[in-house]
Amino acid sequence: MRDRLATWLWPLAVANLVANIVIVVTGGAVRLTGSGLGCPTWPSCTDDSYTPHGALGVHGAIEFGNRMLTFVLVVVAVTCFAAAYARRKQDPEVTEPLVLSTIVALGIPAQAVIGGITVLTDLNPWIVAFHLLVSMAMIAVCVRLVHSLVWLRCGQPRPESTPRLRGIAWVTFAAGWLVLYLGTVVTGSGPHAGDREARRTGLDPHDFSHVHAFAVYLLVALTVVLLVVSRREGHRGNVQAASALLLVELGQGTVGFLQYFNDLPVALVTLHMLGAALTSAALAWVVLAAGRAGPAQRVSSGSRATETNSSDR
Repeated sequence: MRDRLATWLWPLAVANLVANIVIVVTGGAVRLTGSGLGCPTWPSCTDDSYTPHGALGVHGAIEFGNRMLTFVLVVVAVTCFAAAYARRKQDPEVTEPLVLSTIVALGIPAQAVIGGITVLTDLNPWIVAFHLLVSMAMIAVCVRLVHSLVWLRCGQPRPESTPRLRGIAWVTFAAGWLVLYLGTVVTGSGPHAGDREARRTGLDPHDFSHVHAFAVYLLVALTVVLLVVSRREGHRGNVQAASALLLVELGQGTVGFLQYFNDLPVALVTLHMLGAALTSAALAWVVLAAGRAGPAQRVSSGSRATETNSSDR
């Protein structure tokens, strides 16, 4: 039974990642439909009931439905943890999947508490922003779990890279998280508060949209630099990761401009939320793909031929 459970670690790790991305989108849908206080208290839905009643209408159903999705995440995370534990029993030296799956499993109830605080503070925009950023961090941890299993499955050590490549990857990662943070500031200043009575940050959303856009330009420029350096150093893993990040950025930029010039339609904002989750995943991939510190192992065909001739002698 334990061996069978361990074989499920890979699909469960992928399911963990997908589920945490989905909860970002559904959480955004709660806010965009004005259902953030559909259940006006927490942990119960009302003062006398854990479930919504008819008087709360569709907003109560939407908010309660999103709360119920948390239990789906818990089931996936706990099962993934059990599979990682079983895998650890098979090979005591394999500890990283167990550590990462534990972080995810503990992070979900922590997120539920933060979500409850957002309700109890009547959707304070700064706490809502923190709630979203923690979700983004959870996605990054899920990506690291999947990435660790990729190398575990292939039975090879992670590739090495030069300090320059790793440095650019980390600077790109930091710029990406600045973009994500500024995105929450813009959202907290805009019209989609999650409830008509919820207060906003008081900042000018127009001004901060431009600040956010400049940070995006910086991120795109850094991603291009990372892609060029990765190609020059022959680091295929980082070429793939940087290419994926650049595609996500271009998609996000397109959606961002469309929603800005069309007065933030709900459908486009929802798509932008999905893009933000994918951005977090791609940023994590970029750093992980840079591999371990060390000289880049780039061997040309000419050097291979020289090595072969030398060994023949």
